[in-house]
Amino acid sequence: MDIEVQLTDQERQIRDTAHRFAAEVMRPAGVALDKLHDPADVIAKNSILWDVFKKHRETGLADMEEATAELSLLERARIRALVSEEMGWGDSGLAISLGVANFHKTFAMMSGRPALIDRWIKNGQGEIGCWAVTEPDHGSDSLTFTEPHFSDPKIRANCIARRDGDDYVINGQKSGWVSNGTIATVAALFCTIEPEKGFRGGGVAVVPLTLPGVTKGKPTNKLGQRALNQGEIFFDEVRIPAENMVVGSDAYAAIVEAILTGANASMGQIFVGVGRAAYEMALDYAKTRVQGGVPIIQHQAVRTRLFRMFTRVEAARSLARRVAYYNATNPPLIQYSIASKTFCTDAAFWAANEALQLFGGNGQTRDFPIEKIMRDARASQIEDGCNEILEIVGAARL
Repeated sequence: MDIEVQLTDQERQIRDTAHRFAAEVMRPAGVALDKLHDPADVIAKNSILWDVFKKHRETGLADMEEATAELSLLERARIRALVSEEMGWGDSGLAISLGVANFHKTFAMMSGRPALIDRWIKNGQGEIGCWAVTEPDHGSDSLTFTEPHFSDPKIRANCIARRDGDDYVINGQKSGWVSNGTIATVAALFCTIEPEKGFRGGGVAVVPLTLPGVTKGKPTNKLGQRALNQGEIFFDEVRIPAENMVVGSDAYAAIVEAILTGANASMGQIFVGVGRAAYEMALDYAKTRVQGGVPIIQHQAVRTRLFRMFTRVEAARSLARRVAYYNATNPPLIQYSIASKTFCTDAAFWAANEALQLFGGNGQTRDFPIEKIMRDARASQIEDGCNEILEIVGAARL
C-alpha cells in the first residue's frame, strides 16, 4: 500500500513502470548475481548485469530526469521518491549501481563548460559513471567536513592531483568501495589539489577511466549488495585538461556537503523499499506457513510483530519523502538528509532481522530470499558514510 495523496496519472504510470522493472528484472537478477561465488563473475561479459542496464535504458527510467524536466521541482521530487523506493524494493545493490552510473553528468552540467556538456551529456550515452571519493586510508576522513581534522594538513590524502600548466596530473588511488569502480568508464573524482589545506583543499574532476595510467583492482568480495560492483581505481601520472577539474578548493567543502545531502536522501528512499520488501516477504510467509494447525499469522505474537514492522516502514517512508520534498523546493538541509539515511537504513535492517526471525530456520537458508535482504540492509548502515559518523556531521548542523 502507498497512502501518498493526490498522485497524478503520470506519477502512477511511472511508479507502476518502475515496479514492473523492479519485479521482473531487478529482483530475479539480484538474486542470481548474489549467488555468484566470485564477484568477477558479476561483471563478466555474459552476466545478467548488462541486461539490467540495457532494460533500464529501454524502460526510459535511465533518462527520467530529462523526461520530467518540464515538471515542477516538487513533482519531480515525488516521482524520484516513488521510483527510488521501487528500485530499492527490487534490489538495493542494483538500485545504487544504476543511480551512480549517471553521477559524472551532475558535474559536467554543473561546470557549464560546453566541451564537458557535449562530451558527457549530449554524446555520453552508454558511459557508466562512479563516485570516487573513499580512499584506502580515509573513509570517514573524506566526508566529515564539519570536523577539525578535515582541514588538518598532516592527514595526507591517498589521491592527489597537481596542476601542471593547462593540465592536472593525478596520482594515487581510491578504495575498494567505489561503487561501479571496476566497470565505470568515467569517474566523478574527489581528490586533493591543495594538500596544505588537508581534505578541505580538494577538487572534483570528471575523469575518463580509459586514459593512460588508469588501472583497476579486482571487484570487492563482500557480505551484502553483491550485485553492486565495487572496487579500487589507481592513477599513475594520469593527465587531464584543467577544465575537467570542475570544482576547486574554495568550493570543495560546500560541494561535499551538497553531494552528501543528495546521496543520503536518496539512500533513505531506496532503503524504505528494502524495508518494505522485508515486511512484505514476512507477511506473505506468515499467511502460508502453518504451525499449531493454523497459518502463523493467526497467532497474536506474529500479528503484532508484523504490525510493528508495518509501522516502522511507514514511518521511514514518511520521513524519507518529507525530506526529499523539502530539499527539492528549498535550500537543502543535510541534517534532515542524514536523519533520513540513518533512520531508514536502520529501519530496513531492523525489519529484515524481524522478518528473518519470523521465517525461523527457513530464514537462515539461501532457499528463501530474506537472508539476502538482511545482508543487503546491513551494508547500508556503513555505505555513503557509516551511520555513526553521519550522525556526528548531522549533529554539527543542529
